[in-house]
Amino acid sequence: MLATVPTPRPTGPERFLVDGRLLRSPKRLRDRELVVRYLAAQVLPLEEPVTELTLTKRLAARAADPVSLRRAMVDGGLVHRTRDGAEYWRTVVTEFDDV
Repeated sequence: MLATVPTPRPTGPERFLVDGRLLRSPKRLRDRELVVRYLAAQVLPLEEPVTELTLTKRLAARAADPVSLRRAMVDGGLVHRTRDGAEYWRTVVTEFDDV
């Protein structure tokens, strides 16, 4: 009889994702901030300006609520935007960037 080895559970922000998507925001603030930093690094390279539509589409591929996630990135200071909200860009290096 062969013993099965359990698949290790993710320990980082991936533990909040289902098939690579954020279906609901974590309850704890520290975990929410971790997930926001992780997804920001995944969808928006540093200093790459993108339109609001482009960012929303990228986030929609990774999250059930891309608009709230975009807002969290702006409110958290990870992502900046033009006054009219037409362009967004990330200026903060996270622990998930290859720097």
